[in-house]
This record gives sequence, C-alpha cells and structure tokens, in this order.
Amino acid sequence: MLKKTLAALAIGSALLSAGHVMAADYVVDKEGQHAFVDFKVSHLGYSFITGTFKDIDGKFSFDAAKPEDSKIEFNVNTASVFTNHAERDKHIASGDFLNAGKFGKATFVSTSVKSTGKNAAGKDTADVTGDLTLLGVTKPIVVKATFLGEGKDPWGGYRAGFEGTTSIKRSDFGKQKDLGAASDAVELYVTFEGVKAK
Repeated sequence: MLKKTLAALAIGSALLSAGHVMAADYVVDKEGQHAFVDFKVSHLGYSFITGTFKDIDGKFSFDAAKPEDSKIEFNVNTASVFTNHAERDKHIASGDFLNAGKFGKATFVSTSVKSTGKNAAGKDTADVTGDLTLLGVTKPIVVKATFLGEGKDPWGGYRAGFEGTTSIKRSDFGKQKDLGAASDAVELYVTFEGVKAK
C-alpha cells in the first residue's frame, strides 16, 4: 500500500512538473548580428532619414505559454549610430543630438507584458511596457511586439525571435538641436533573435 501511494505521488509530481514550464533565459544574438534597432525621423519635413545602431546587446526570459511573465533588457551603444553618411553620423552622435561622449548607452528595461491577440499572419502579439533611458532621461514607452517563432538552429542551439515598433519624441529626452516640429517624432523598429542560455 505504501509503495502504491509513493508511486502515485511520484507520478503526480512528474505530471505537475511537466505542466509547469519555466520561462527560459536567452541572450540576444549580438555575435551573429541577428539583432537590429532601426530608426526613421523627418528631416525638416522634406524627407526622412533612416538609420540603425551597429552595436547592441541584451537578454530576455520567455515562455510562449505565459508571455506575460516575459522580461527583457536591451542596450544600445549610441556612438554606433549609422545612417550611411559619416559626417552626419558624427553630428548625430555629438552633443547636438545623442551626446554619445557623455551618454554612451541607451537602455530599455521592460516592466510589464500584456498579450494582445494575434496579427493578420497569425503571430502572437503583445504590448511590452518598459523604461527607456536616453540622454540620461528615463521615460516609459510601449512597444508593439510580435513573437515571430522559436526552435532549434543548425548549430545545436535554440532560438526565439521577435520584432517590435514604437515612437518616441526627441523633446521628451533632454535638450537636443531643434529641427522643427516634424522632426520631433522618431519611429523605432526592433527585431532580434535570442539564443537560449545553456
């Protein structure tokens, strides 16, 4: 009788453990450069400048069954700005804009994740709220995120990928060179893969 009871408890415990999947930890794939932070901003209201940052890193925890428990931290080296024009890149990194000499990193740290259903392609979506720190100023923002998928890679690892969009106002993050109202809003697009920590 005791053996049967112990066996039943062991089976029940195993089933409970199988049903309770913990969120996995991932490191953003900086080494393989499968991570991008791109931006788009109006130039005087006449055209758009688009660019990216070449040096970014981050980490996150994620469980597709419980996306609300997800957490993410992202770091951007502001001096790595690239707009395909060397002199403009120097100007953007200068004290007129990103002031990379004083504020070398911009960071995003999530504070909550709220599932929002699925998009037209059937991918899971969520609102990721977090604190963006730029030019020494921290403000809450909401990133409209999409879970792109997860699975094994050809090198023996396991990956999960996402994309997200948000918009910020330059005027919310310290004093910067005024280029007019049309140039205050900056659209951000982020996409990345994370490799599960072993």
